[in-house]
Amino acid sequence: MPLSKTISIIIFGSYVLFGGLVGFSLFGSTDQILLTEVFFLILGFGTIKLLQIWLNADVFKIIGGVFGAVTGLISGVILAWNLSSIFDTREIIGPLTGLLIIIPVLVGLQLGSAKAREFRDKIGKPDSNTRKIVGILDTSVIIDGRIADICETGFLDGDLIIPQFVLKELQVIADSSESTKRTRGRRGLDILNKMKKQAYVKIIISESDYPSIKEVDQKLIQLAKQINCSIITNDFNLNKVAEVHSIQVLNINQLANALKPIVLPGETMRVQVIKEGKELNQGVAYLDDGTMVVIDNGKKLMGRNIDATVTSVLQTTAGRMIFATYKGA
Repeated sequence: MPLSKTISIIIFGSYVLFGGLVGFSLFGSTDQILLTEVFFLILGFGTIKLLQIWLNADVFKIIGGVFGAVTGLISGVILAWNLSSIFDTREIIGPLTGLLIIIPVLVGLQLGSAKAREFRDKIGKPDSNTRKIVGILDTSVIIDGRIADICETGFLDGDLIIPQFVLKELQVIADSSESTKRTRGRRGLDILNKMKKQAYVKIIISESDYPSIKEVDQKLIQLAKQINCSIITNDFNLNKVAEVHSIQVLNINQLANALKPIVLPGETMRVQVIKEGKELNQGVAYLDDGTMVVIDNGKKLMGRNIDATVTSVLQTTAGRMIFATYKGA
């Protein structure tokens, strides 16, 4: 949530007015008043920037920052009060008091925010001696459904995190007026209920949210950074963006491609030619896992089961393609 221009102007104007009053009450000369104004101008800019940062921060960091700032303020006031007895000159007491108060406040603010984040991360993680976090599920991989089958085999053992904002997105899809979207959303919710009953994994609903971030993918990336965890998805774009942020991604599509049967040039396979290919006289068949097989001189064999000899295998980002020739040709 960005800081509005009106609030920024009010804050900045308040600092200018307060700086003039402080300079006039503590000092008499015009030069000293101008110096005080400049000091409060800088302080006003700093306050606005600080508020902008805080509006994008989570609740733990804000609470920790406030606690640290209050502690720093109390320490600064006590220190300034003790040192003020040493100096009797107003020209020294004013700036010195300001520095002795502002510096501890800023230091306390920074330390409080950092320690609150460490505390938040510790209480947000399960006991590492008993359970481990496998990854964060995104909407696409839940609707896809294969993650439930993978968990059921026992290959994944640990905690799967589902953020509250992903559940909200699933609910919005399930409540959609469009029948296709509504079916997909309800399927995703059914998959979650199925996974909650499995013994190998435990579903954890994360309440973490980032109101200043609108896109669900960006929220997933922020959460993965926060708890240092992988993202489980089959979304190609999310995969690439997460890699840019140095976040490990477990892509279900990549796993499926890796588990496809390996075929080598020279091997023979039994396939059914079901349509013609893009090039002249080509026929197209498909394996049980959906892998496309392009057969030279296979156009005339459409509808027939044939023995095709593999000539080459092409691996692409969309999957694996097999090129073959008709054994009887």
